[in-house]
Amino acid sequence: MKLVIYTDGASRGNPGPASYGFTVLGRNGKSLYEEGKYIGVTTNNVAEYTGVLEALKYVKEKYGRHRLEVELYADSKLVAEQLSGRFKVKALHLKPIIEKIKILSLELGGVMYVHVLRSKNTVADRLANLALDSPK
Repeated sequence: MKLVIYTDGASRGNPGPASYGFTVLGRNGKSLYEEGKYIGVTTNNVAEYTGVLEALKYVKEKYGRHRLEVELYADSKLVAEQLSGRFKVKALHLKPIIEKIKILSLELGGVMYVHVLRSKNTVADRLANLALDSPK
């Protein structure tokens, strides 16, 4: 089963009020699930990585019994490059969340991380901003 995930994080101020959004698509491009959530005051990088983490947690819970091929697209070049192993993780506060993401990635059989232009990530961006505009 092939799944395509688009993720985004948002923070107004750095740190500031923050949220994430993600969408999961099936092989045919049909939307299977969308989520956006306010996460409190944090940095943009934490919001970006939280979006990835929550997306992978959802996929594992919902589809973890299937043989999966997962592609995850993020408009944060830092996220895509660090999770792919091409950039080093220097920020100590990000290491615990990245470690959780790596464990989930292995449990899912691997995830391909791809940087995508913001203009190609409109659904996840919209979900993150809607969540930021209506914190709960």
